[in-house]
Amino acid sequence: MTHSFVLHIPDAELEPEPLAPEQIVSGTPEVTGKVVWESEDGRQVRGVWQITPGVVTDTEADELFVVISGSATIEVEGGPTLTVGPGDMAVLREGDRTTWTVHETLRKAYAINL
Repeated sequence: MTHSFVLHIPDAELEPEPLAPEQIVSGTPEVTGKVVWESEDGRQVRGVWQITPGVVTDTEADELFVVISGSATIEVEGGPTLTVGPGDMAVLREGDRTTWTVHETLRKAYAINL
């Protein structure tokens, strides 16, 4: 998008973003998302992301996000365990290896710097 905009996050329509099978630890979590803005050089991305209950692993980018709905526990290898829910803002550092235990379908708005 090249213009300023507003998006009502709870109602945003999201597209499937399949998880790699090796990321799934337990359950049958499904991920959907939507990039709503990306810088011309592709190094900044803003969007909405959602995951259904289950346990998954990931290696993070430099990310700030705000949880809109749902809840999860995010274990950062060698770091803290973060418990997030509606209204919480969290910061993940590039390279963080995480395990997400999603208790209730979680939807977040994010800003990633690559």
